[in-house]
Amino acid sequence: MSTPPTAPRPSRLLFAFMVFCGVYPLITLLAYIVAPITGGWPIWARNLLIAPFMVTAMVFVIIPTIQHILSRRR
Repeated sequence: MSTPPTAPRPSRLLFAFMVFCGVYPLITLLAYIVAPITGGWPIWARNLLIAPFMVTAMVFVIIPTIQHILSRRR
């Protein structure tokens, strides 16, 4: 039995660039949103507050959107 042909994968560099383009604006926006609330907090505590939002956005919005866009290019 032969294996079915698979579609070519997008380059890692393109994928990394697209993830950066999705993540950077979101992390910047979140930093501005939490800044007034966390003014005197240490950086690790701010990151602890932001990280769950970032991970959730990446797993359920950013990465699936990028995969969808790249799959249409084939």
